[in-house]
Amino acid sequence: MKRWNLSISRRIGRFTLDRRFLALLLLAALFVAGRAWLAEHPEHDPWAPLDLNDPPGWATARKLQALKSDVGECRAVLARSEIAHSVLPAAGAGECARPDRTRLDRYPFAPAPPPTTCAVAIALELWRRDTIEAEAQAIFGTGLARIEHLGAFSCRRLDGRDEGPWSEHATGNAVDIAALVLDDGTRISVLADWTADDPDKALFLRRVRDGACRSFATVLSPDYNAAHRDHLHLDMAGRWGGVCR
Repeated sequence: MKRWNLSISRRIGRFTLDRRFLALLLLAALFVAGRAWLAEHPEHDPWAPLDLNDPPGWATARKLQALKSDVGECRAVLARSEIAHSVLPAAGAGECARPDRTRLDRYPFAPAPPPTTCAVAIALELWRRDTIEAEAQAIFGTGLARIEHLGAFSCRRLDGRDEGPWSEHATGNAVDIAALVLDDGTRISVLADWTADDPDKALFLRRVRDGACRSFATVLSPDYNAAHRDHLHLDMAGRWGGVCR
């Protein structure tokens, strides 16, 4: 009886070891398959270098968030993504010091592209590519010619107050957008067309505002307050994001 029990125990032990071995093999196979899949889909790989030419993926938002505090990697992303840009000398001092002055050289801004932080530059590129161009084609059947802006840098506090928090404009970490002009010459102005009788223009402005919320930390429109009746304020504040009004 003891021998029979011992034999059963050994068989059970071997069966348990076999199951563990098979489980390890399965895990190893899943790991290899997973790494191969991530290699083909770097947009989902949290360890793959960010390339803006890749489609948005599971890891994209986290990588973009990290660029706010890593100027060197941010500029590496611009270079890796083959986005023409210039790195300008630092300027300013105190609360208006601008150690990060990055300019998009071929961005369709009018007047010419102003220096911003690198994080703003990347957000602008994503906004143009993923939202503005797509919505212009969807609503008007034409492309984007230029984006009219009101500037990026302004050494001031929020809302021009004499005291209180400093504006993101004080470090060039924001830009104000006044209008968008399409390839067919159609000009769509925030001031004139936000509540215009033309439903297509009003729809277009709201869609580009909503799309900006996917790229920028802060988006403020005429729906926010009267101070923004003539522009969209876009910035890359250090918070996680989510202010879209």
